[in-house]
Amino acid sequence: MTKRTIATLSAFAAAAFIGSSAYAGTPVKAKDNKAPKEVVKESCITGDLGVDFTSNYISRGVPQENQSLIAQPYLDLYFKIYEGSGALTKATVNLSAWSSVQNHRSVFSGPTTSQWYEFDYSAGVTLQFGKFSITPSFLAILSPSDVFADNYNANINLAYDDGDLLGAFALHPHATVMFELDGKAGTGADKGVYYELGIAPGFQAGPAAISIPITVGLGSSGFYGSPVTGGGNEAFGYFSAGLAAELPLHFLPECLGQWALKANATYYRLGDNTAASGVTNAVTNGDKDQWGFGGGLVVRF
Repeated sequence: MTKRTIATLSAFAAAAFIGSSAYAGTPVKAKDNKAPKEVVKESCITGDLGVDFTSNYISRGVPQENQSLIAQPYLDLYFKIYEGSGALTKATVNLSAWSSVQNHRSVFSGPTTSQWYEFDYSAGVTLQFGKFSITPSFLAILSPSDVFADNYNANINLAYDDGDLLGAFALHPHATVMFELDGKAGTGADKGVYYELGIAPGFQAGPAAISIPITVGLGSSGFYGSPVTGGGNEAFGYFSAGLAAELPLHFLPECLGQWALKANATYYRLGDNTAASGVTNAVTNGDKDQWGFGGGLVVRF
């Protein structure tokens, strides 16, 4: 091998070494095929929209209607305005609208909107302190068909979430006090006070959620006064116990909300004045034992 050949091969080797070193010093960055994940922020506005159907509409123990079709559409909106780790853990503004549309025309109804028996709206705020919550609210109970006089009320609701404490045996207790401000939601003539105590234990049966709501309604200051004379007062308004089931419709797209079918059966034991009020409205015929059956559809978002 000549000196010239050796020099040529050496030059090629040096060039190859320099090239490989330069390439090794500047590696090509691999492409990232993963798309950036979208961060979905939790909405501060939630709610539910639905309609219930019932065979016997009883409001706070006062019989209203048990004939023909009774449809009760509703809308609830919740606006979260605060969430923290102090004593007050959450604050939510609540707005609700509720109606009872009844195919059976009441003898007391006016000539217009005869089937729109009742329209209620309420506004309040829920203050949550850990597992306890208190909800002061204003409630208006109106009758578009003029079957009864409009009435306005102030509510205070207390609730306790005992799910972590009792697990499957949780009772979900609540207590409500309602003050009649103007007009009557009860049976008498004087503005009174309504008290409600209730629990709603429940369990899961396959995909369906089952609950057993039990409620006692009491009154003072004439809330459950005589529907005939307008005076007097009866403390006991009613007792109710029922069985309710809710079946989620998972086959519907999540973007449309959480849909569910509902069904329920409820037994009522009425007091003297609430049963007598049912006679006045031609609903109970004086029978203190009443049953209601129903179902409905709800979508939560």
